[in-house]
Amino acid sequence: MSGFPERQRSRYVRQAQGDILKLRLRIGTRWLLGSALSALSLSILIPGAGPARGDTRPPDRFDTVVIDAGHGGQDEGARGPGGSLEKEVVLEVSKQLAAALRKRGLRVVMTRTDDGFVSLEQRTHIANDARANLFISIHTNASRNAKIHGIEIFFMSLSATDDAAARVAKRENESFGIAAALPVAAKDPLVGILGDLIATEHLHESQEFARMAQAHLASLTAKDSRGVKQAPFVVLAGVQMPATLVEIGFITHSGEEKSLNSMGGRRAIVVALDKAIAEFQHRYDARHDGRGGPAQQRR
Repeated sequence: MSGFPERQRSRYVRQAQGDILKLRLRIGTRWLLGSALSALSLSILIPGAGPARGDTRPPDRFDTVVIDAGHGGQDEGARGPGGSLEKEVVLEVSKQLAAALRKRGLRVVMTRTDDGFVSLEQRTHIANDARANLFISIHTNASRNAKIHGIEIFFMSLSATDDAAARVAKRENESFGIAAALPVAAKDPLVGILGDLIATEHLHESQEFARMAQAHLASLTAKDSRGVKQAPFVVLAGVQMPATLVEIGFITHSGEEKSLNSMGGRRAIVVALDKAIAEFQHRYDARHDGRGGPAQQRR
């Protein structure tokens, strides 16, 4: 925690006793995200901190996924050359993915199931209240260059992989009325400590799932892959679980717009994400001492 006062650093170290260290970091309005993110907190889990020897608690099994269909209501998201709306495309894909996951025994919580607008705070609350094992935010990409196409997978970071990733995050963040992106906060002294804390188990698992999703989407769809990237998406910042944002194609590309509206194109996306989640579930259960097999729903 370089650059942080010794007295405060010692206080955080003392809080590390036990299996889990939870640091509540409130981001003030001066930090950037105004009232939206100031109401959120980041729960940080120490990587590798497992059950104590002799602990009789049941294993932490992978059984719950939160699917976040981007935009909604007055927030239409991006629009394709044929008139397709991002909010409608991602909602249909999200519903189909939810059905596929439920069919094999997983509990699925959706942040929206209709054309209503859901605020950033509500999406975060829904995800954390579900105590899910994975959060997936589904979107379609957009560009002024109608020739750009392909899938992109993102996980949370204070800094973007490149300028293009930064632009995607800025556009998605603005849907919540947030005009700036997290890197603007780099001048704030809290960024140093947040930067240290953000490299946690959740971030490592977020990257792990992002790579799985990218591999399966590239393999099972006809879309080119633009890779796995990092960017400061506010919808990923407050959730207390592995989280990724999946751009399932460029709605501004005429060919991909048609694919996103076709039964076959949507089916390919759902199958790919279902396979990625199944692979992540297997690794998650192995890592958290689960036994695999059918998921048992939480009560």
